[in-house]
Amino acid sequence: MSHDRILLTPGPLTTSLQTKLAMLRDWGSWDAEFNVVTARVRQSLLRIVHGEETHVVVPLQGSGTFSVEAAVATVVPRRGHVLVLDNGAYCKRAARLTTMMDRRCTVMSFPDHEPVSPAALREKLAGDASITHVILIHCETGAGVLNPLAEVAEICAAQGKGLIIDAMSSFAALEIDARKTRFDALIAASGKCLEGVPGMGFVFIRKAVLDGCAGNSQSLAMDLHDQYVYMEKTGQWRFTPPTHVVVALAEAIAQFEAEGGQPARLDRYTRNYETLVSGMGALGFKPFLDPAVQAPIIVTFHAPAHPNYDFKRFYDAAKARGFILYPGKLTQVETFRVGCIGAITPVEIEQAVHAVALALKDLGIPSGAPAAHL
Repeated sequence: MSHDRILLTPGPLTTSLQTKLAMLRDWGSWDAEFNVVTARVRQSLLRIVHGEETHVVVPLQGSGTFSVEAAVATVVPRRGHVLVLDNGAYCKRAARLTTMMDRRCTVMSFPDHEPVSPAALREKLAGDASITHVILIHCETGAGVLNPLAEVAEICAAQGKGLIIDAMSSFAALEIDARKTRFDALIAASGKCLEGVPGMGFVFIRKAVLDGCAGNSQSLAMDLHDQYVYMEKTGQWRFTPPTHVVVALAEAIAQFEAEGGQPARLDRYTRNYETLVSGMGALGFKPFLDPAVQAPIIVTFHAPAHPNYDFKRFYDAAKARGFILYPGKLTQVETFRVGCIGAITPVEIEQAVHAVALALKDLGIPSGAPAAHL
């Protein structure tokens, strides 16, 4: 193919031509012009969550998981006790990295097709005073479930617990307002709903807890308090920044603002989602989740029941027509996932559905319908 394939994944995702073009220039990492770009990106990110008065934002090199690990290590004291609300694969990853950093960790499990329960959280916190922090994945893209952020935040605030939010797949699309929702840390990344490229995460840290974070981290490179202090003093990153990623993100944010910010992005992704579910439904496919708990970020579909179905062959057939799908993340039933985010519109989603229809034809599958009991 002579043009880029469209990524129907939860990140990396399809970016605009303007964002790609922003990466054609080389930048000195300590140069004053680059420092201005870094400062502008940080200010813009704070505006998205209305956190200028209450939070700081600290960028970090690496994938989003780097920033999740850095946030937990920085915000949670060595003797802290973290409760992870678990309804999917990324929740389990948060629990694993918390344990590996030698923080006490308790996992509270929920079915992967349901949101976490605020009532169960309230009861758990009331019964265990040793818990200091709660980790919530806002949109658990293992299945695509939207978790109840506002309710969880209200309970944590009422009981004096720190809340760490992994908003990797929701930030800039779903509303998060620091004026209404109290959190100690919120983590997101460049290559998600802001439609930048991968390579940089960022963490919002509440100013009221910032000073207490000094010395918590056991890592030099991932100490967000140290990174923040150094940036405030010098305007620079402590270690070599992903310069091209930063300038691409600055350009992507400019497009985000021109589009109309978070409400406009949510509207476009919602239209993508509705087009996807309608089109795939016409082919016989069934979503894994109830629409009431589905975020318009990524949709998990049951695999077709037909014996000719093989995900690798299905994936390759869609890829040959210009669309990259995503494998399932569930262990109990066979599924695949299709993302609704990125620099795409319902037009590209309609084209993707057509590619899926042709992929089914290639494999000799008359319908995408799953097993009758699903």
